[in-house]
Amino acid sequence: MKKHLIHFLLMAVLSVFSAAAFAQTTVRGQLVDSETGEPLVGTAVMVEGTSQGTVTDIDGYFKQSVAQGGTLLFKYVGFKDLKKKITQKGASVDLGTIKMEPDAVMLADVTITSSVAVARKTPIAVSTVDPIFIEEKLGTQEFPEILKSTPGVYSTKDGGGYGDSKTVIRGFKQENVAVMINGVPMNGMENNKVYWSNWAGLSDVTRSMQVQRGLGASKVASPAVGGSINVITKSTEATKGGFVSYGMGNDGYNKILFSVSSGLSKDGWAFTLLGGKTWGDGYVQGTEFEGYNYFISVAKRFNDNHQLTFSAFAAPQKHYQRSNQDGLTIKEWQRVKNYMGSDSPYKYNPTYGFGKNGERKMTQYNEYHKPQISLNHLWQIDQKSSLSTALYVSIGRGNGYSGQTDNDHRNMWYGASNGIVNTTFRNADGTFAYDQIQEMNEQSTTGSKMVMSKNLNNHMWYGLLSTYTTKFGEYLDFYGGVDFRYYKGLHQNKIVDLYNGAYYVDYNRGNVKAENYAGAGTAEFKNKKLQVGDVVYRDYDGFVMSEGVFGQLEYNRDKLSAFVSGSVSNTGYWRYDRFYYDKQHAKSDTNNYLGWNLKGGVNYNLTENHNVFFNLGYISRAPMFDAAFINSQNSHALNPDAKNEKIFSFELGYGYRSRFFTANVNAYYTKWMDKTMTRSQDFKYTGDSGQTVNDRWTVNMQGVDARHMGVELDFVVKPFQWMDVTGMFSIGDWRWDCDANGYFYNTAGEPLKDLKGGIASGIGASDHAKANFKMDNIHVGGAAQTTAALGLNVRPMKGVRVGLDWNFFGRNYADYAISASGLAPNAKIAINEPWRIPSYSTFDLNAGYTFDFGKVRATLSGNVNNLFNQEYIADAYDGSDSNWETAYRVLYGFGRTYNVRLKFTF
Repeated sequence: MKKHLIHFLLMAVLSVFSAAAFAQTTVRGQLVDSETGEPLVGTAVMVEGTSQGTVTDIDGYFKQSVAQGGTLLFKYVGFKDLKKKITQKGASVDLGTIKMEPDAVMLADVTITSSVAVARKTPIAVSTVDPIFIEEKLGTQEFPEILKSTPGVYSTKDGGGYGDSKTVIRGFKQENVAVMINGVPMNGMENNKVYWSNWAGLSDVTRSMQVQRGLGASKVASPAVGGSINVITKSTEATKGGFVSYGMGNDGYNKILFSVSSGLSKDGWAFTLLGGKTWGDGYVQGTEFEGYNYFISVAKRFNDNHQLTFSAFAAPQKHYQRSNQDGLTIKEWQRVKNYMGSDSPYKYNPTYGFGKNGERKMTQYNEYHKPQISLNHLWQIDQKSSLSTALYVSIGRGNGYSGQTDNDHRNMWYGASNGIVNTTFRNADGTFAYDQIQEMNEQSTTGSKMVMSKNLNNHMWYGLLSTYTTKFGEYLDFYGGVDFRYYKGLHQNKIVDLYNGAYYVDYNRGNVKAENYAGAGTAEFKNKKLQVGDVVYRDYDGFVMSEGVFGQLEYNRDKLSAFVSGSVSNTGYWRYDRFYYDKQHAKSDTNNYLGWNLKGGVNYNLTENHNVFFNLGYISRAPMFDAAFINSQNSHALNPDAKNEKIFSFELGYGYRSRFFTANVNAYYTKWMDKTMTRSQDFKYTGDSGQTVNDRWTVNMQGVDARHMGVELDFVVKPFQWMDVTGMFSIGDWRWDCDANGYFYNTAGEPLKDLKGGIASGIGASDHAKANFKMDNIHVGGAAQTTAALGLNVRPMKGVRVGLDWNFFGRNYADYAISASGLAPNAKIAINEPWRIPSYSTFDLNAGYTFDFGKVRATLSGNVNNLFNQEYIADAYDGSDSNWETAYRVLYGFGRTYNVRLKFTF
């Protein structure tokens, strides 16, 4: 099969250069409002007399094939229809800027456009990715990896499982980057995290994706720190038609996809439907996956003033994983070569294995289905005012596996520990010996020593986002709105496999406090025999309620545009615990945090080609749910050290635009104060009666500050109509800017007096166990601080395109956490400068050939990523000596991968 795939790929690439067929002229241009100069997003561009057409992207640009002498028809709600006859000859024609005249009341989706930056107007650093770019460049990569050529962005595959990638912007991790779909926030309500596996099919429904670096222009009540990623999905497409496609790639990758759109009917109805399936073996050993995605949008345009749109999108999936905790040391990666034979050792997965009867077993497994459903109402109140309201719901159902053990087998479910492969349960071929665990449990007289549970994370999330816009006079525009969110998340572990044991005793039940459990002592729970389906470790609901208001005032006159915006929000957290508390004590107190932000900026267009901008802002953001409690998994104890995080940021930028050359350069500075940081570790101490007590301490950090600053450049050169050259360069300086203190608490949230001898409630501040961390001027780890890219895209003949992209990543410091070793009351712990991972470069090749196949349009395309099979380290954790020898959880990037795709458009 592998040989056939390689042969297919080679034939596809060769056909790009050898095939020659008649093709129509490709017409390009940009549609703008003749009065304001703003791009018209989603304008229908149709070939008159045919069903062929497209829509403009987020910057108003379009590309459409048309026969010489043919006519293009432009249609946009609220503007006069416009026709352009194509009389120019050649394979490519650029019509430049095309101005459309207002005709009636314009109906626009403010919920979406209010979160979109406009070139030469919105004073922020922004990069826009259109669907053509995604289709040409993405291939089999994870969706966030399409951003790797964006300044200040670092995206990797993390453990390497399906959808397990991560993205860092300007040194801020994903939980500090706002991810939105059509302007609706998608970050988790409890920890702000984004799991891209839940949105693995998002690239298929994307109309445009915009990355706003820094404070951004997103008008929601709780903004992000590092930047925002706003994905604009397909709407009810303006033209009738659709497509079907099939793709295949390395390691058994397969993908089928279809889409159909009705176009807008005479009575105002329209719908778009998309569906697909993706499956494969996975590049990393033992990471098989199967994913589906579906998208439906139904709209009814009642008149020029009202439109109602229903949309639903989801990507249910299940996949085996390799955890980032299973990354190894560099020496260990070399040692496991013998396990992989002729295959790359960096594909090794230390938790891959089988049971006694050859059944597939895995400690790292995930399945999830998270549909997002929304109902949008657009109301054009009058010539100057409109109201856009989105009601949405997110329904999360799924789990990831989590191993449970007795005290003697702690951490043995991990395939690796501190970068070394665990050998306790290991076969000679390197696979994890699940059969040995089964035999151990069978022989045990006290039940299973090790069992597998599924870590349920189900949620219901409801939201209302409503934006009102109006004009004050000729030059002032006002946006204002409300952002309400309610979230309930179930967190529960259930046993799914006893591994041939008779039962399991959950040692966590021994931590139940009698005073919280209605007259019951801990003995009732310590020896309870659990079976498959029983709850272990935790069983609680996390609740989040957020209410916010926001507003923005814009001034636009001639060459000058300026804005000032602000928001206020209240975020409340509480827990309902069924595991460690009875009904009387199950509900915790509520922690409320008041957050706010204020932003402003100015853009000035010096000439038609040159512009400069400046922005600044201050954010006071509520801490996350997990930081609001001492131990959010099993304790109601509120964290007395939790406080709002404060962020101050400013930015300067310059832009140049012409038909042949476009460039942007900007410099930024961000100061992050009172960052929430915690660290937990198991420990033992001697109780009052002399018995040994197993507990878990948490250290809460105070006074953690960081400084992120840098310079970014991106450009596009078009020396010929058939050639584009793209590039970018960014250099950052991201460092900790503080010495911090950490205060110790036990599982119940009681302050620790010391780590050896017990706990004490009500102790004075001077007796509270704490440590001081010397971390001033230490580089922030986890992302490349220097990145660069250069791309060449050519169209050597009709219907043919070829692209080659080079990406460079340097000054990537190993990530790190506060080490448990050496922690003691009054300890002064120096955080070392982390190991600097070697720089690396990769090359990606893409090619395509478009031709007529009967009455439909066909496109044959292919991608080869990491063309030269470069070996490189993408992620690592810093070790004890901060060098390559002690670095652990080292993960290498993927080697050469490839895919081919055939698409028919009708």
